[in-house]
Amino acid sequence: MRKALIVTFVSLVIAISALAQVPENLVVESVPALPRDLVDRLYPYFETRSAILNNWHPTRREMLITTRFGDTTQLHYVNAPGAARKQLTFFADRVGGGSFRPKAGDIIVFSKDVGGGEFFQYYRYSPADGTTTLLTDGKSRNTGLQWSTSGQWMAYSSTKRNGRDTDIHVMNPADPQTDRVLVQVEGGGWFAVDWSPDDKHLIVGQYIAADESYLYLADAKTGQKRLLTPKGGEKIAYTGARFSPDGKTIYFVSDKGAEFQRLGRMEVASGRQTILTPNLNWDVDEFDLSPDGKWIAYIANEDAIGVLHLLDTTTGREVPAPKLPPGIPFNLEFHQNGRDLGLNLNSWTSPSDVYSVDVTTGKLERWTESETGGLNNARNAAPEFIRLKSFDNLPVSGFIYRPDAARFPGKRPVIINIHGGPEGQARPNYLSSTNFLINELGIAVLYPNVRGSSGYGKTFLTLDNAMKREDSVRDIATFLDWVETDARLASDRIALTGGSYGGYMVLASMTHFGDRVRAAVDVVGISNFISFLQNTQDYRRDLRRAEYGDERDPAMRAFFEKIAPLNNVGKITKPMFIVQGFNDPRVPHTEARQMVDALKQNDVPVWFLMAKDEGHGFAKKKNQVYQAAATILFYQQHLLN
Repeated sequence: MRKALIVTFVSLVIAISALAQVPENLVVESVPALPRDLVDRLYPYFETRSAILNNWHPTRREMLITTRFGDTTQLHYVNAPGAARKQLTFFADRVGGGSFRPKAGDIIVFSKDVGGGEFFQYYRYSPADGTTTLLTDGKSRNTGLQWSTSGQWMAYSSTKRNGRDTDIHVMNPADPQTDRVLVQVEGGGWFAVDWSPDDKHLIVGQYIAADESYLYLADAKTGQKRLLTPKGGEKIAYTGARFSPDGKTIYFVSDKGAEFQRLGRMEVASGRQTILTPNLNWDVDEFDLSPDGKWIAYIANEDAIGVLHLLDTTTGREVPAPKLPPGIPFNLEFHQNGRDLGLNLNSWTSPSDVYSVDVTTGKLERWTESETGGLNNARNAAPEFIRLKSFDNLPVSGFIYRPDAARFPGKRPVIINIHGGPEGQARPNYLSSTNFLINELGIAVLYPNVRGSSGYGKTFLTLDNAMKREDSVRDIATFLDWVETDARLASDRIALTGGSYGGYMVLASMTHFGDRVRAAVDVVGISNFISFLQNTQDYRRDLRRAEYGDERDPAMRAFFEKIAPLNNVGKITKPMFIVQGFNDPRVPHTEARQMVDALKQNDVPVWFLMAKDEGHGFAKKKNQVYQAAATILFYQQHLLN
């Protein structure tokens, strides 16, 4: 035991020493050497783990999860609540998730990319002998695995044909040579949704934009498809679809005729739809149907809080749902026994862990209890909900986390952290390393939900589209104004940060409100929508045009030129830190590079960090720790001092 502790201690010292230097996989410009004591203090926050439910075993009360014990997230097996997590995969890159073959459970198919490039491949893992076999071509992007009911076939989307269109493929994973295109399509938004109970049909989804998508029914032999959700009239978004056990009904979620995503059912033969939650004025985030068809469990997004609901399909009435600990439930999956509902639960005091609840008795069991680096999570700040009126009286909201006033008296500096998407939503989740800013440095962190965020109705969702883009930027001024009115916050010490679209929001806000903030951190952000749309991966270009606008249209192009942070870089005078992954398929690294170069030409202090083995955000622990330590050092120098 003593020897093991010594080895662990030595390993930790080596890891911290390495991070105090610059790892060779990182490109670093103008970032000072990281103080050893800063890395020492920060490291426990990266010993926090989480566990994500992947799949129940089809015949045993056991499950697959993903969690990280080394540098990256890998696949693990858990055979009972609270049991040890047995690691199954050991790769340098993260594993995206896996699932058992239905009925038998004799093989596992999982997904993995390389270097964060998101060109995911499917692999077959044999629990009997631990062997792994590549199923896909090793080059294309493959996503959305759906097993047939019998377990003989898997359907998935692939860009194999031309690198752009996401055709629906079918394969028997026991023999990769059986792979074939079932449905050939145009566009990058096609995906398999669910198989019929007899394996003869497949529901196929087509995503156009956040407010528009469709469902089709495809013949599993010929690929011939028919539209289940008619086009024309209002734009409707359909998310999720599940066959009933008899195959005559499809359960789904849509905002047809309503502001919010509601649970419904459709008769396959006639197409007649019935809304099951007509009085729910919140989005249904997700749902699952029990194998016997008796229960539907769903989660309602109630002002960014997730609430579990349970519906009896026989009566069509809601029944009292099992009581869960405080937090946000997600990732619902019924076991084949029809009683156990698996789920994840996340809160500001606990990272995501796996639970199950018996829907017939309400019995709750915790399957994983992830370590949190020895930290006392009771210290974590509870989120405070705020609701404001923006420049046009539109209600916007957010959450603020305040440091302990006893430990950090006086007005506190503020970081405004803007979510991506743009259809994302700030929710009161576990903050991981952000808790270091609150608990150790006394910084308040504010998470706004500006127009364009999900969860507040489809009108709100589209209020930032195309020519309305800068209205969401103006919402940030509303939160800046609010900080000035709060006696506990220091309005002269504000920083901005955000990732992806949130990174664009940071850059755009700096061109408009830079005089009101001290500094900003942009992570994988868009600096010019024209160059972004030209250089993002082919399979996603048209999907992004539907949200942001089409740069090929002269009027839209002129608008993009006008609002581009790159073209307004002369208005930015405050220090910037820009972070990027070289393999990012969504926001190409050129977006960061051109912004850094422009800032340098204007003599604006700018730090730059790029990981050569990462994509859209950092996934490897060593890179995450370096990024976090460098970001904290940036805040210490430019926000706190």
